[in-house]
Amino acid sequence: MWTEKQRVALGVILLGVTVVLGVRYYFNQSRIANPQPDVGARAGELYERVDPNTADWAALAALPQIGPAIARRIVEEREAFVAASPGVRAYRELNDLSRVKGIGPATLATLEPYLIFSSSLPATRPLE
Repeated sequence: MWTEKQRVALGVILLGVTVVLGVRYYFNQSRIANPQPDVGARAGELYERVDPNTADWAALAALPQIGPAIARRIVEEREAFVAASPGVRAYRELNDLSRVKGIGPATLATLEPYLIFSSSLPATRPLE
């Protein structure tokens, strides 16, 4: 059983922790909604639509909601797909990009106006 002094001390400690956390929450700027911009920071670098079957990671990173990490994942997934299925384009349509971790329906909807899916296969590198 707890004594009266112990219960009061515990109450004071819990009250103090609650006040500190409440103050930190109130002054934390990240709790304020910070939506993604409609246009990516590097979107001005895009002069035409990008083909995800041929674009390098830097061109893909300029797309809205796609940063360097996701752009590299797109290229890695594309190379793995082409290695497993030679002669087949990795991305034939917009929904094929959903195989890449970090790309969901909202990102696909944002990317649609920036992408083009060519009907021809990309040039292959010569065997070494």
